[in-house]
Amino acid sequence: MIIAEHLGVKVGERLILDDISIQIPVAKVTAIMGPNGSGKSTLLKCLAGANSIKNGKISINGKPLNTYSLEALSRSRAVLSQTTTIDFPFSAFDIVKMGRNPYSNNSSQIQDENIAYHVLKCFDCLALKDRVFPTLSGGEQQRVQLARVVAQLWGTNNTYLFLDEPTSALDLKHQHQVLRFVSEFASTKNIGVCIVMHDLNLAMRYSDQVILIKSGKLFASGETNKVLISKNIERVFEVSIDSIFYERSKFH
Repeated sequence: MIIAEHLGVKVGERLILDDISIQIPVAKVTAIMGPNGSGKSTLLKCLAGANSIKNGKISINGKPLNTYSLEALSRSRAVLSQTTTIDFPFSAFDIVKMGRNPYSNNSSQIQDENIAYHVLKCFDCLALKDRVFPTLSGGEQQRVQLARVVAQLWGTNNTYLFLDEPTSALDLKHQHQVLRFVSEFASTKNIGVCIVMHDLNLAMRYSDQVILIKSGKLFASGETNKVLISKNIERVFEVSIDSIFYERSKFH
């Protein structure tokens, strides 16, 4: 389990995160949700060890995050950022194999290639295997990058997968395909998955618990069906549930 206690992050004079205490369990999908600029991506980066914190502490499986070496951290968690720019002419297969770099001294090339092949298939990317990565569409690139971070954790357990808006460029079919896979990956492989999400419907369907933040503060956290309730949604996102259903009804 990842345990964060009283996290605080400040950029200049602005407090981005203020006294956040949460837990990310293994074998479950945790969604981080909130309005734009509320600190969702910052929180995810802190939990993954990519951002420094001003106050508080974070532990991964009982060990302080700041005591992990880069090598040990790369074997304990994988991170997919919102944007990852790659201009070099690597193939999609090459990109996914990069996820196996932390194990270069412990696994064979054949084993790593088999894993890369398998996860490409899981994300419906096998036909893209030999395509040059920069020539792929935004959605195709996103799925290949998802395959890369899953390949990084393949064969592990008690590890963590951090995804920042992983379905932002995906069509409807692939949104559900990706989140269905991620949910099964968490439960069957004992992986803790933490996702920054905006879509309430997808969060309700695929997440086990939700961390709801607003203006850098923890508003609510817990089981999805207990957090994503009307009064919380209306207060955090400042939108009436009735107006959402009214707008939808106009299209029927």
